[in-house]
This record gives sequence, structure tokens and C-alpha cells, in this order.
Amino acid sequence: MSRFNDRVFGLVMLAVAVAYYYGATQFPVPFGGSEAVGPETFPKILGVVLAICSLYMIVKPDADNAWPAGRTFVELGIAIVALIVYALLLEPLGFIISTTLAIGTLCWRMGATPLKAYLTGLISGIVVFVLFTYGLELPLPLGLLELN
Repeated sequence: MSRFNDRVFGLVMLAVAVAYYYGATQFPVPFGGSEAVGPETFPKILGVVLAICSLYMIVKPDADNAWPAGRTFVELGIAIVALIVYALLLEPLGFIISTTLAIGTLCWRMGATPLKAYLTGLISGIVVFVLFTYGLELPLPLGLLELN
């Protein structure tokens, strides 16, 4: 029965991947014309990765996937709340601060000490900010760190 469930879940996620990719193609063309890397690039990549993972789940489902214990559901709930709060705080706090808080919280819940977890979040936030803003020329919000 678990193989059937995996295949159904894989089909549902494949439909989500196709819809997500299609949604990314509907972004308006940026002012000044089409660019090699634009706002639709990252969502398209995510859609392709989700489609590949979904196809793998359909073709090769796991034979013995046991349901996790109750504590795992609590940890998953904390992760979902952390990601929702991250999305809500991205603009007002800025990318670096909100990423530090989100990644730090997730790392801490996975067993890292708070200092190492939030230091990992800070380093990750800075590295990704620099890569997107200066490497890909896709500016991310600075929020509270913005100099007026």
C-alpha cells in the first residue's frame, strides 16, 4: 500500500511542478527586454527539480516507509512556521536578517547549538545575498540594513 501512496503523491507533486513551472513563465518581461537571468529563472529551476523528484518517486517508490513519530510532526510544524515567518519578514527585515533567523532556527531544531546554528544562518545569508545581488544582478531587499 505504501508504494501506491508514494506513486499517488508523486503524481500530485508532478502536477504541482508543472503548474509551478507554467506560473513562472507568466512573469511579465522586465523593463528593457528579456534577460538571460530574470525573475522567472529560479522558480523554473525549482519546478524542474520538483518534476525530476516526482518522477523518481513514481518510478521507484519506497517499499517500507514508516510514519514518523509524533515529535517529528512537531518539528515539521516548527519548520513550516519558520518558513512562513521568513516569507513575511523578508521585506521588512531584509534578506540577510530574515535568512539568518530562518536558517538559524532550522539548524538549531536539527540539533546544532544555537551559536553555530545562527552563525551558519548569518554566513549563508551574506553569501547568498552577495551571489544574487552582485553575481546574478538580482537585488535582494536589505530591509533594516539599508542606509538612507
